[in-house]
Amino acid sequence: MDQLRSKPHVVILGAGASIAAIPNGDKNGRKTSVMKGFIKKLGMEDTIKDLNLTTTSDNLEDIYSELITIKKFEDITKDLEKRIYEYFSSLEIPDEPTVYDYLLLSLTEKDLIATFNWDPLLLQAYQRVHEITDNLPKIAFLHGNVAYGNCKNKHEKPIGGFIYNACPDCGEFFQPSKLLYPIVNKDYMRDRNLKANWILTQQYINNAFMITIFGYSAPKTDKAAMDLLQKAWGKNSDRSLEEINIIDITKVRILKNAWDKFLYFDHFNIVNNFFDSYLGSFPRRSCETVFDTLFKNQPRDNSRGFKKNWSFNKLKKFVAPLILEEEKYDRENLPNPYKEKWQDQ
Repeated sequence: MDQLRSKPHVVILGAGASIAAIPNGDKNGRKTSVMKGFIKKLGMEDTIKDLNLTTTSDNLEDIYSELITIKKFEDITKDLEKRIYEYFSSLEIPDEPTVYDYLLLSLTEKDLIATFNWDPLLLQAYQRVHEITDNLPKIAFLHGNVAYGNCKNKHEKPIGGFIYNACPDCGEFFQPSKLLYPIVNKDYMRDRNLKANWILTQQYINNAFMITIFGYSAPKTDKAAMDLLQKAWGKNSDRSLEEINIIDITKVRILKNAWDKFLYFDHFNIVNNFFDSYLGSFPRRSCETVFDTLFKNQPRDNSRGFKKNWSFNKLKKFVAPLILEEEKYDRENLPNPYKEKWQDQ
């Protein structure tokens, strides 16, 4: 059982996470968005209105799913795709720390962030927190990403990275990754690079002690995605020791219903903000702390974690001793700094 303590923490990101990262807009005041109402943000509301589509929804997923099936709307569909790519490419992370900076620094190289988001904010945050530490989680892009690219040449395994970087094997600059647009019947295995991201995610989920679902609503057009996630996780009755953490502003009842196949008994926690989550409360030691609480009867102190509105200097100072411990100890033996204080006496 003790090996659970050092297993991965997997974080699944949806649009709600990016909204939480830039609640007041990006560096230039531009806001990201959930799919509902996004057509208006792209300036295509009047265009879509005149097409007499069957759907009456203002949700991009519903509209795109219908457009893609009608050949005479092919040019409009391509224009929509172009505007989506350009809009998300224009987003710039604010100068001050965002939730994404905190998130990346709350995890280590044993962990994985799997994101459904097209925007570049997570990768932009990664570039700057990498200056604090290189002990950071892997990232998988489940729907592609405007800041992520792949090598166009065939290698034994797909190679990708930040869009402006070059392939470490052949020196060719990365080409933009394909964005997977919101259709009902998605094929995640058709594109070689997308498939690699999904396989990586499934491997991590299968081996995870903890999963955090941050701002991902599991929309109906993502049935294939949910099936793949479920397949990797297995039956909830077989994951009776693992933990699920959900960060979302949606009502708890709705969230429990959406994720019921992943939830076992009371082995889950639902909060409405990052700082009250396991990651925010126990950064870089989330699995260790929760394991020690559940299986070693060591009460935890939820007040020792990250706090809102810290500067990068404060963040760097906070994680510095944790990083030193990571260099000193084996992963299985990392100390737990979030025990209640009386336990240290």
